[in-house]
Amino acid sequence: MAAEPSPAAPGTVRPGGRTSRTRAAVHDAVLAGLVEHGYAGLTVEYVAERSGVHKTTLYRRWGGVDGLLTEALDLAREDSWTPPDTGTLRGDLQALAHGIVDAFTDPGTAAAPTALIAAAFRSERAAEALRGLHQERFARCGPLIARAVERGEAPAGTDAGAVARAVCAPLFLRLFITHEPVDAAAADEAAEATLAAVAAGAYAVRPSTPALSARRHR
Repeated sequence: MAAEPSPAAPGTVRPGGRTSRTRAAVHDAVLAGLVEHGYAGLTVEYVAERSGVHKTTLYRRWGGVDGLLTEALDLAREDSWTPPDTGTLRGDLQALAHGIVDAFTDPGTAAAPTALIAAAFRSERAAEALRGLHQERFARCGPLIARAVERGEAPAGTDAGAVARAVCAPLFLRLFITHEPVDAAAADEAAEATLAAVAAGAYAVRPSTPALSARRHR
């Protein structure tokens, strides 16, 4: 007879029967706590009081603060966001870049995503969940690149994830490393640089030749 499987760690699987209302309440409470207190000050007790979900339930389902952070990020992956479709690759990249700038500079929206990114520097589980969120977002950009290839604006084999990262990278550098101004001009600059790199084939995946593969494995 096969051995019984080991129980999963709290916060690693979604328990059956959890309602979307409960998840949304926990998500909102986690974000509010991060914005108000930061990762160091976020507690299960705060989330329980803010969400109306008993702390015993929170501990049982998510195991603690790191599990709650993971849940908040996992829930973000279930939204309906789709990449822009402006009719041109330039327009799509500009829309992506401006969306990032808007999200992180609008006083009404910037605090929560900024706090989540800050928390990922303190929690490996949150960092892993944040990576998963961005990988999922990059995967959704596949149709954007497919359309660009069909229009002749990008070489066949262009990696959608690499293109999305290229748009994000200079903006995130300004936002979180150098603290330089981030505005519409910065968004346009990131989009134009990425567009030029795409046209040059910088993000096209090319199969390795046998000779090159042999040299790499020596």
